[in-house]
Amino acid sequence: MSGFRKLTENISVSPQLALEDVAAAAASGVAVIVNNRPDGEDPGAPQGDEIGAAAAAAGLNYVEIPIGHAGFSEPQVDAMIAALEQAEGPILAYCRSGTRSTFLWALAEAKQGGDPDEIARTAMQAGYDISPIRPMIDMLASR
Repeated sequence: MSGFRKLTENISVSPQLALEDVAAAAASGVAVIVNNRPDGEDPGAPQGDEIGAAAAAAGLNYVEIPIGHAGFSEPQVDAMIAALEQAEGPILAYCRSGTRSTFLWALAEAKQGGDPDEIARTAMQAGYDISPIRPMIDMLASR
C-alpha cells in the first residue's frame, strides 16, 4: 500500500497493482480503481481482467482507460472526467509508475477549468512532474 500516492482527497495514483493491493485499496476506502495501463504492456503483471475481477470481489468499481505509447487523446481525458464525476468515493488510478495516471488526472482537471499552476503543485507534492504535458494542460485550461 506504500505505493499509493494521494493527489487530492478523492484521487490517488499508484504504480502497477498486485492483486493483493486491490483488497488494501478497498480497506483504505477506495471506491473505484482506474486502470491506465494497456493489457500486454508487461505480460508478467496482472492484466486488466484480473484486476477487474479482484476489484469486483472487493466490492469496488473498475474502469479501464488505457494510455499507450501514442499518448493522450481527448476521449481518454473525457473518460477520466466521467470516472471522477461518477465515483461514489475515492479513486485509485494506476499504470506502470503512476505517471500516466497523474498526467491523465492533470489533463482532466485542466479541462474542467483547474488552475495549471495548482495542478502542477499538486502533482509535484505527490512526486510527479507534469512539465512534459504542461502545454496541453495550459491549452485545456484556457478553453
